[in-house]
Amino acid sequence: MTPVTVTQGDLPVVLALPHSGTYLPDGIAARLNDRGRVLADTDWHLPRLYDGLLPGASVVQAQFHRYVIDANRPPDGASLYPGQNTTGLVPLTDFDGQPIWDEPPEDVEARRLAFHAPYHAALAAELERVRARHGVAILYDCHSIRSRIPFLFEGVLPDFNIGTAEGASCAPAIEAAAQEVAVATGRPTVVNARFKGGWTTRHYGRPAEGLHAIQMELAQSTHLSSETPPFAYDPARAEALRPVLAAILHRLADLAPKLRA
Repeated sequence: MTPVTVTQGDLPVVLALPHSGTYLPDGIAARLNDRGRVLADTDWHLPRLYDGLLPGASVVQAQFHRYVIDANRPPDGASLYPGQNTTGLVPLTDFDGQPIWDEPPEDVEARRLAFHAPYHAALAAELERVRARHGVAILYDCHSIRSRIPFLFEGVLPDFNIGTAEGASCAPAIEAAAQEVAVATGRPTVVNARFKGGWTTRHYGRPAEGLHAIQMELAQSTHLSSETPPFAYDPARAEALRPVLAAILHRLADLAPKLRA
C-alpha cells in the first residue's frame, strides 16, 4: 500500500485529504478493539464528494487511516487545542473519548516515519511545484466530522466550518470568498470557531511566501444518509452540496493570480 497518492493538476489549487483513508496494516488492525475497528472517525466519502469539482486541481490523499497516525497533527504530538478535548498524533480514543485499542500503541515513531512523513513530503513537494508554476499555491484542506460529538463540542456543528488559524494562514480574500459562498446558501456557517485549522493549515499557510491554506470541515449530515454505521453516502444530499463546494474552489482558483507574492 502506498501511504499517499498524488494527482498533479495544472491549477494553483491543491486539495489535501488527510483523513479519508481507511487502510490499516494487519499488525495495527489486530491491536484495535471492537470499537476501534468500526473506524467511526473517518472523513467518510470525501474523495467521492469532491471528485471533479475543480478540474485541474491537484489532489494529495492519505490512504492510511487516522488511527494508524493522524496526518493533521504535529509530528511532535503537541496539542492543537490546548485545554480542550481532542485526539492526538496516534489517537488513544475515538471522538467520543472511548478507548480504541486492546494494545495501546508503542510504535509512534515508526508510524510517523512510515506514514506521516511520506504524506507531508508529498504534500510539501506538490505545493512547491504548484507555487513554482503559478507564483502562488492555495491549499484547501478537506475534512468532515459527525455533526454531534459532545466530547468535542456542544450542540450541533454548523454545515460549514472554515478554519484559517485566525486569519494567519491565508490572504483575507481567500477566507472571505469561502465564507461568502457558504453563507449565501443559508446554511449554518462559522469561521475560526471550534475548528480553526489543523497542523496542515497552520504549518503550510505562509501567505507572505505565496502559500495560502484554508481548512473546510463539513458536518457529515450534509452528505451522509447516517452518521452511524455503515456511514452511507447520500447522493441527494451530496448533489445539493457539491455545487457549493465547486463554487468555493472556483473562487479560490480565480483569486490566485491576484495573490502572487
